[in-house]
Amino acid sequence: MTNKILLYAGTYTHLLPHLVSANGKGVYVYELDLESGRLTAQSKVGRLENPSFVTVSPNGETLYVASEIDQSQPSGLTVYAIAPEDGSLSLINSVEAKGSSPCYISVDGTGRFALISNYSSGTVCMFPIRPDGGLEPASDMVQHSGTGPNADRQEGPHAHCIVIDPNNRYAFAADLGADKIFGYRLDLRDGKLIPNGDLDLAPGSGPRHIVFHPNGRLTFVIQELSSEITALAYDSENGQFEIIERVSTLPADFAGESHCADIHVSPDGRFLYGSNRGHDSIVIYRVDQTSGRLTLIGFESTQGSVPRNFAIDPTGTFLLAANQDSDTVVTFRIDQQTGELQDIGQIAKVPTPVCLKFGRV
Repeated sequence: MTNKILLYAGTYTHLLPHLVSANGKGVYVYELDLESGRLTAQSKVGRLENPSFVTVSPNGETLYVASEIDQSQPSGLTVYAIAPEDGSLSLINSVEAKGSSPCYISVDGTGRFALISNYSSGTVCMFPIRPDGGLEPASDMVQHSGTGPNADRQEGPHAHCIVIDPNNRYAFAADLGADKIFGYRLDLRDGKLIPNGDLDLAPGSGPRHIVFHPNGRLTFVIQELSSEITALAYDSENGQFEIIERVSTLPADFAGESHCADIHVSPDGRFLYGSNRGHDSIVIYRVDQTSGRLTLIGFESTQGSVPRNFAIDPTGTFLLAANQDSDTVVTFRIDQQTGELQDIGQIAKVPTPVCLKFGRV
């Protein structure tokens, strides 16, 4: 195995109402040294407005980019081919996202379809993928419905992510505005999202991101508005969930304002991590892989402001935290025994980083 891996960073390039700055110039390509944890800039592609979410195809050959544009403008999805020698990007094509403020992209395990969630319009869409990795026009679009008790944030549906289960049979969308997880069966023949039941979460909690445990039997949802994580038991046969427990992402004595963002499980399945914007930390939990219950380990400062997104490298050695309002990505070494994060003094300057995704090893 090589001792280096590529990292792609989506950024904000234009101000939006929820931003204090937007210093990015596009999508940036970095190389992570898997021995030292050092990030080294490689290249970037510009001429994109707010390429705030990126994802890599299962075969590692294609990068999909969502441009988070104000809902009064047409939003876009852009596709790049990844050069195998250095990870640099070359344009394949762009298509309309069929919704406002696209904020999450997933690619099914066969590499034939991309799924998109549109935050402002509360829609999820399915796009066929061409043989060259480019996107065709949407083959399906579903409009969510629902509201929550938070009048400022939950006046309507806001689809914040859409993820595919490990068996590539079902997809699930966390809707912050409706306080629901919307379930879909994937029709990979006709490119359709077939409704398969919803899961109601606590009113006002604002579900944001979903992550599956490597064992395929557990799922975790991070809830932005209530600063909580909900652990779920997953039935992969029928695509249904059962709630196990809810836990806080914040210290018991914290009295300030904070909102959750991202969530990831370590590759070995032993630890769960979530990001807090306001407390500006990563919460660390130990996972009981049988019961799905969580035991708090502690909190680690991200050494910056508004850690919107973070990533764990595929070897489980490092966690990289993207501090959106501090223009930094901080590398932490993961203690393999305790799950704690160790500061190794590696801080990279990255302008308004929003999303971090690793290429294939």
